[in-house]
Amino acid sequence: MDKIKELHDEILAKVREYYALACGDPPPFVPGKSRVNYAGRVFDAEEMVNLADAGLEFWLTYGRYSREFERRLAAYLGVKYALIVNSGSSANLLAFAALTSPLLGDRRIRRGDEVITVACAFPTTVAPIIQHGAVPVFVDVDAATANIDSGALEAAYSARTRAVMIAHTLGNPFDVKAVKAFCERRGLWLIEDNCDALGSKYAGRFTGTWGDIGTSSFYPPHHLTMGEGGAVYTDDPLLKKILMSMRDWGRDCWCESGKDNSCGCRFTRQFGTLPLGYDHKYVYSHFGYNLKATDLQAAVGCAQLDKLPEFTERRKANFRKLHDGLCDLPELAICGKYPESDPAWFGFLVTLTPKAGFSRNDLAQHLEEKNIQTRNLFAGNILRHPCFAGMREGEDYRVVGDLVNTERFMNDALWIGVYPGMTGEMLDYMVGTIRDFVISRRKR
Repeated sequence: MDKIKELHDEILAKVREYYALACGDPPPFVPGKSRVNYAGRVFDAEEMVNLADAGLEFWLTYGRYSREFERRLAAYLGVKYALIVNSGSSANLLAFAALTSPLLGDRRIRRGDEVITVACAFPTTVAPIIQHGAVPVFVDVDAATANIDSGALEAAYSARTRAVMIAHTLGNPFDVKAVKAFCERRGLWLIEDNCDALGSKYAGRFTGTWGDIGTSSFYPPHHLTMGEGGAVYTDDPLLKKILMSMRDWGRDCWCESGKDNSCGCRFTRQFGTLPLGYDHKYVYSHFGYNLKATDLQAAVGCAQLDKLPEFTERRKANFRKLHDGLCDLPELAICGKYPESDPAWFGFLVTLTPKAGFSRNDLAQHLEEKNIQTRNLFAGNILRHPCFAGMREGEDYRVVGDLVNTERFMNDALWIGVYPGMTGEMLDYMVGTIRDFVISRRKR
């Protein structure tokens, strides 16, 4: 055993040495030649060491690092329960699926029930609603914040409404106070897609913790990364039980991987019409999935969690620098926020105003030519995408009001990065490039 530990420690020391040699200082930034990505991985030797440690243990599936990550993420957010999954999209799928559980009685979401959301969204915020046979009801977004227009909620409500499922756009908290009050008044579920907003706060409290279920993504561009990965979190013990069941094949058993008989009655209970004493590990109370992440991913996530507060502050500082450098240009409207919000920004969103003498694509192509990566505001208007071609308005989905601002963001908005790997030189280069282009194209 001493030799095994000696080799283990030697390997991890070599990993640190490898990181220092292979992944140390980045090459110098050369304006116009070096790529300014909108996002990327930010890591050091600790992520590599944890990954190697998990690899040497070779448990591979959900294990000790997964349990540690769940415990620490829950503690960070101030919630009772957090469950690791394999992606943010899976987190959204699992969160919505949980609300269809028979264990919720009359509050469960059934086929044909309605769920209020927005069309100016990432597709996997909307997809679970449709995939479970519910009817999405689309309302417009606010022109200043790109988040749901909370004033349209009452108009969207019907006797069939059961939930609201929306995201904090680009890390910018939606009007939580208004949305939460509406859900409480109408007895609705609230799912917060927090995939772009980990570390953001509203009224001093983390986003993702205001609703019934919050979700996160740990894909490389996000606030922390596992490569692939995500999480769902809640304070409700019944929802936690359902989420765990549906994440883990739909099973009724709550034993951790590799453990048996946590309930103490594995072969003595009656389930459905199964034979008395049927093995509890193979009893299924839901139609579930296998959405677990691996312990290798969780090992990376544990090291990333240590850096999350610093990452959050750097995102805020990078946003401020871009804002201060561009806020005087009348051609561009910079994304605003609610007074109670403290965003851990995912990106820097600008929308062309009527004063702009150019199109969004003109600006995007110019920036890309200058090696600055750009992104549209996700789907823009999800209703205009091929996936909705066979959907029937008024039957498969509803639209409330005119999606004027949704259309505007689809046509006139783009965003650039603020991720923690940005240097001052990169930010200055982006500001200068955008300013030069806008001024050169001013209407005369």
